Amino acid sequence: MDLGLKGKRAIVTGATRGICRSLVEILAQEGADVAFCARKQDEVDATVEALKPYGTRIIGGTANVKDAEGYKTWLQQAAEELGGVDIFVPGVSAGGGMDGEKSWYKAFEIDLMGCVRGFDALFPTFKAQGSGNVVFISTTAAVETFIGPMAYNALKAALITYGKQLSQAHAKRGLRVNTVSPGPIMIEGGSWDQVRQQDEAFFRSILAQQPDGRMGEADEVARAIAFLASDAASWINGVNLVVDGGFTKRVQF
Repeated sequence: MDLGLKGKRAIVTGATRGICRSLVEILAQEGADVAFCARKQDEVDATVEALKPYGTRIIGGTANVKDAEGYKTWLQQAAEELGGVDIFVPGVSAGGGMDGEKSWYKAFEIDLMGCVRGFDALFPTFKAQGSGNVVFISTTAAVETFIGPMAYNALKAALITYGKQLSQAHAKRGLRVNTVSPGPIMIEGGSWDQVRQQDEAFFRSILAQQPDGRMGEADEVARAIAFLASDAASWINGVNLVVDGGFTKRVQF
């Protein structure tokens, strides 16, 4: 099946590691032009070099989602350099944690407002084009209780609702908005890799809940995001796609 990504213009944030690193590679492989950002220039440069062989236009930059004005400016400049934007995936996350109010402010600023500000910055471009695809990244911890009361879980749940609201409000403008919620994903140096090293018993208890006995991989989630952002998913709008290998036990009717 042709995803219809060739020639598309994509903007992805937090794309030098994890799921979004896999995503920009998939997009470039499929023929899309890609602009991405992260905080560290050396990691941005390395990712640009890795993507060059695919022959599409690759634009790398540094931006900090917590710097509202700087972040918005980078997004608008990226859209201008690409000549528009067909796909937007804001992938920066504060991660979990139970560090009191500090965790709440951090998750609000990065996981939620990073998406809100990103959408607001690019909406004029989407509106002028009369088309666009946005995919937010939430988590299965937002659809089932997980570990304990965490800001990350609650604000990722808010992101799902926000995405649904946007999909209803802007479908008439040719804009689709969907969400992907990954379950536990094993990424080298990522949160679950750290858990494995620091609390092996807890790690194994989570692993035991996976129906096929393993955690997911970044590219397995990235492929789902690429599909939702593609023309092949043209009639999918406002969904929260759970990508967890069967980890969650809820039934969605």
